[in-house]
Amino acid sequence: MVFAGLSAGARSAARRKVLISGAGIAGPALAFWLNRYGYAVTVVEKAGTPRSGGYPVDVRGTALEVVRRMGILPRLRDAHVDSRRITFLDGDGGHVASLSPHAVAGSVQGHDLEVRRGDLADALHTAVRDEVEFLFDDSVDALDQSGHGVDVTFRRGGSRTFDMVFGADGLHSRTREFLFGPEERFHRYLGYCFAVFTLRNTFGLSHEVTMWNTPGRAAALYAVGDSDDVHAFLACARPEPPFGTAAFRTTAGQRELFAAQFADAGWEVPGLITALRDADDLFLDVVSQIRMPRWSQGRVALVGDAAYAPSFLTGQGTSLALVGAYMLAGSLAGRDHAAGFAAYEHATREFVTLNQDQAGMGEATLFPTTARALEQRNARLRRLGTVPSRTGRPAHSALTLPTFPG
Repeated sequence: MVFAGLSAGARSAARRKVLISGAGIAGPALAFWLNRYGYAVTVVEKAGTPRSGGYPVDVRGTALEVVRRMGILPRLRDAHVDSRRITFLDGDGGHVASLSPHAVAGSVQGHDLEVRRGDLADALHTAVRDEVEFLFDDSVDALDQSGHGVDVTFRRGGSRTFDMVFGADGLHSRTREFLFGPEERFHRYLGYCFAVFTLRNTFGLSHEVTMWNTPGRAAALYAVGDSDDVHAFLACARPEPPFGTAAFRTTAGQRELFAAQFADAGWEVPGLITALRDADDLFLDVVSQIRMPRWSQGRVALVGDAAYAPSFLTGQGTSLALVGAYMLAGSLAGRDHAAGFAAYEHATREFVTLNQDQAGMGEATLFPTTARALEQRNARLRRLGTVPSRTGRPAHSALTLPTFPG
């Protein structure tokens, strides 16, 4: 690797070794930019390979400029899902409204992107895999900052010392737990639990989403293109998170919780519950955010969902991860870790908070909890018609991406 064209700050960084925990979205994006600034980057990931498939995710607003500067925007445009409509149904399966997905999400048709999560992850991994070290099927077992670096012990054995460590390991980040303590201190529960899984597309759906609602419950089918499979989604309101209940600690208990919540549901929901019981890709969690007073401690910093998960109600989790990775790496250019981490938080926090605060808008659209709120939601949807958004939500583009030295 040649560093002749880099600034003095970037050349000095060439001697610094850094570890990123997590190879989802934020991790490879951060690896890309840190590598650009001359860092020797290692990424550790508990999964055995880069993860494929997954639910579609949004890339919009400021994040589009990040992927453009990475050189992967053309590939992502080729992978764009291009959902054509979202149809809302009432409790009996009757039609409420059919809209452009952009009108609901506040995204811009022909500009913002929706891609399968696996397609984005693969594009990020491909962009950086020849330049950085990846350790799959491994994870961080312990961190020690007592010296002039970070001593890391790995789950599969062995230890190494790094100048900095970055937690890009998601909503339930172990790196965050090592630094700041239990997740409960920073976890903001938003009042719902959800399940996602796939099943055969026997519904005749193509390039569209169909969502059924009753007060406090939602079920959706998401057909990505003309695939033989559809993504299924179930969500229900609960005043308290279910994790404290003994039944929810087992997979069987989790399946039964959703079966009980939707026992009297109509439309296609009985078939979805049957599919949920047998699904081998079932993922269940609560709808929540991570809100922290600071994102770093010593030589360790957090990025993406580990630091500021906004919840899928905002549709901004992926975009925040991409923007946060860019801002963190750039803030370190020509600075030591303390100054760089402080600059990262100063420049990025307002953008993060604005987007986290979008959660209430998504909640009102997708999961009304009372009959009156549902009637009001349906009336708003009917007034929206099919006109897509032309400007997007201001929060999505609230940060003008800086150009960093080096």
